[in-house]
Amino acid sequence: MTSYTEEITRWRERQDASLRAEDGWLTLAGLFWLTEGAQRAGADPSCDIVLPAGAPPVLGGFERTGHEVLFRPVGNALINGEPAGERVLRSDTPGPPDLLTFGSFTLLVIERGERVGLRLRDRDHPARRAFAGRRWFPVDERYCINARFVPYQPPRAVAIPTILGDLEEQFSPGAAVFAIDDREYRLDATQTRDGGLFFVFRDATCGKEAYGAGRFLYASAPRNGAVTLDFNQAVNPPCVFTAYATCPLPPRQNILPVRIEAGEQVASQTSSTHS
Repeated sequence: MTSYTEEITRWRERQDASLRAEDGWLTLAGLFWLTEGAQRAGADPSCDIVLPAGAPPVLGGFERTGHEVLFRPVGNALINGEPAGERVLRSDTPGPPDLLTFGSFTLLVIERGERVGLRLRDRDHPARRAFAGRRWFPVDERYCINARFVPYQPPRAVAIPTILGDLEEQFSPGAAVFAIDDREYRLDATQTRDGGLFFVFRDATCGKEAYGAGRFLYASAPRNGAVTLDFNQAVNPPCVFTAYATCPLPPRQNILPVRIEAGEQVASQTSSTHS
């Protein structure tokens, strides 16, 4: 029978593999916010959007109208594996986004509030090769906590700050209420696309052993009024690993005064705290 420590160790190995994957956070190589109207993209320095060496001198034009982005190809590229033609590109909201590929690069349209941008991935990014692995607190089963789930009926609007300086209104289905050292705490959740729960929180280890801005924790959907919070699976946000992520930050009510000595610590290769 596999022990709890072995299960967590294998889970952590999968987390490292996801970072190193061709679509992992370590491949991010650029983020370009689009203005209204037409913008030309390519490696030529005269382009409005200057892409890295290895991209075509002129890849094509991107024309933003509100939240819609029209692509007009000039260089050789593929969209979802097919030769690129003029078309409106589907964004990541709600997704899945269209993938515009050329050489080792992939561009996709992202939406963040009123912002619309192009996210660039490079499967040959040096960060993939340099990644030495995440750093973790020792596995401690005491931090796998059976919490009480308090639903909000109706779901409660929560203002989620982001690393971009925006406030995004999301809806919380409820809060997880739990105890550490006989003191009670609570965390507001948002809901994932598969019906699970997502928590962005900050505890007293953040800024010391753990990442200063906070950490992420995913949990399965509540059952019979309970939810498991396994803080051994708390992870750093993507903005630890790349300057081109657009991470949410903890809402004020999810900043906890307690030390949670479990989950991911500050990564040795931390490169940025902004986007």
